[in-house]
Amino acid sequence: MTSSTDAFRAARDLLLSYRDDYESARREFAWPQLDEFNWALDWFDVIAAEHPDRPALRILADDGSDVSLSYGELAARSGQIANWLRGLGVRRGDRVLLMLGNVAPLWEVILATMKLGAVIIPASTLLQAADLADRIPRGQVRHVITEASQLEKFGQVPGDWTRIVVGGPAAGWHPYADAFTEPARFTPEGVTRASDPLLLYFTSGTTALPKLVGHTQASYPAGHLSTMYWIGIQPGDVHLNLSSPGWAKHAWSNLYAPWNAGATVLVLNYQRFSASSLLAALGGCRVSTFFVAGMRRRGRAAEPRGDRAGA
Repeated sequence: MTSSTDAFRAARDLLLSYRDDYESARREFAWPQLDEFNWALDWFDVIAAEHPDRPALRILADDGSDVSLSYGELAARSGQIANWLRGLGVRRGDRVLLMLGNVAPLWEVILATMKLGAVIIPASTLLQAADLADRIPRGQVRHVITEASQLEKFGQVPGDWTRIVVGGPAAGWHPYADAFTEPARFTPEGVTRASDPLLLYFTSGTTALPKLVGHTQASYPAGHLSTMYWIGIQPGDVHLNLSSPGWAKHAWSNLYAPWNAGATVLVLNYQRFSASSLLAALGGCRVSTFFVAGMRRRGRAAEPRGDRAGA
């Protein structure tokens, strides 16, 4: 356990202890001072070692599937994937375009690329070939990880980038399943600085071409201690958030905030929104906290709102 882990834990635990005392939280809280910090190694794997059997991720899909992975399983699987990606040439600082839906490999790959010190460029599965032809060169992408259903969009995108497919095989693409022949123990090559880049998001491009916005190894992982506190997520909770991969809100509330707390991420992987399925999940999966972003009427700007389930 590193000093950064201790500093991160102290900040987190203070917020948890003042869950019902906002004024004291504001008065006492200070952002953790982080120098060398890799959230996947220095936080997630630490929690996984302490609570290996605690559920970390559960995905319910409209095909009837129900996938669950514990903290220990995700730590091991992400270690295997990190070792495999390193063998394919993924290095610290490399930019990885990640275009996956709400499937378990999305979370596995995010942890794995973090462990490597690579930079993640999240991409919505709604992007089309023209979007990718713009983003891959502008983002200086060196590796692409996507689903078999998305491969046609990449067919005319030039570039000498590594091609990795989930749900393959496909000609010219490395099948993701090969990763699980690798050992689970991962040893990083060098240290990760808290100031190193972690995420590059393209903006929505409402008024012009989308622009790249960078985040460090600390800005999202540590920054969303505030999201954990604001939503009220506690260790062992089940947190449900309705956001799509590729958008920043997906990382805030489907990754960092719940896993900062040591909670379970619950995901509904449905092709179309179903109110009845949502209500069934809220009760049947014992959801503790629930977040959905909405739009206020009468011309007001969009404002995210979150509440503890049943409040």
